[in-house]
Amino acid sequence: MAGVFSYESSEIDWCEDNYKHSEHIVEYFNTISSFFFFIISPIMLYLLHPYAKERNLAIHMVWTMMIFVGLFSAYFHMTLSFVGQMLDELSILWVLAMVYAVWFPRRLFPSFIKDRSAFSILVLVVTIVSTLSSFVKPTANAYALNCFGLHMVYVLAVEMRCCNDQKALRLCKLSMVVWVLAISCWISDRFGCSFWQSLNFCYLHGIWHILIVIAVAYGSTLIAYIDAIYEIPYSLPGLQYWPCDKWAIGIPHIVLKGTTKTQKRC
Repeated sequence: MAGVFSYESSEIDWCEDNYKHSEHIVEYFNTISSFFFFIISPIMLYLLHPYAKERNLAIHMVWTMMIFVGLFSAYFHMTLSFVGQMLDELSILWVLAMVYAVWFPRRLFPSFIKDRSAFSILVLVVTIVSTLSSFVKPTANAYALNCFGLHMVYVLAVEMRCCNDQKALRLCKLSMVVWVLAISCWISDRFGCSFWQSLNFCYLHGIWHILIVIAVAYGSTLIAYIDAIYEIPYSLPGLQYWPCDKWAIGIPHIVLKGTTKTQKRC
């Protein structure tokens, strides 16, 4: 049992040279870059609070779980242990489950699902089954997670076809670009390691950490914006950037120009 906690007990070893900068940290840059989750997640929790307060406070679970993703990612890359790998991958799985549960469009629910509560139960069951099955072949987990992520990107693209808000369309394009760059870094590090080692540049997985946090911040805000338009239209949702809305690049968030007082009552 102790072996699964041992250093380098995982079958996965990323391209970065092991123990290069510290005898206690296997992949130094991959570990340090994981702390970017701790920077963005609290900011997103703060920025999305007005929307979550009006819509559903369960939305905060997405970015709360992202903090755990950063924590487990740092532990995994510090040790490359089997337990670290599973904690890292399963925390991502549960973040994706939360995204599905709170933001998946109602109109795309399966025909046998009548409301979001029933859909959330379905997501919970699928996630529990996926959690248990992830121990069968752990090396395949990362690819399955990327497939789930790809499906959410597809759903977002489908939803954006009906959008004519230029600010939202710009954010969508930016999200897609950052996501493609992030995935490219992940794939290159996984399958092109020998090439990057010849260039003495083995840090693409660490760059993936940074880019994927930004992509999730952009993409989740966009999904939340679409959700707000459908679910709480009386709040008159809009998009702004923090810390300054006039900047070309920033952290996007939702502003509610209306309140519950503007909601029509029958």
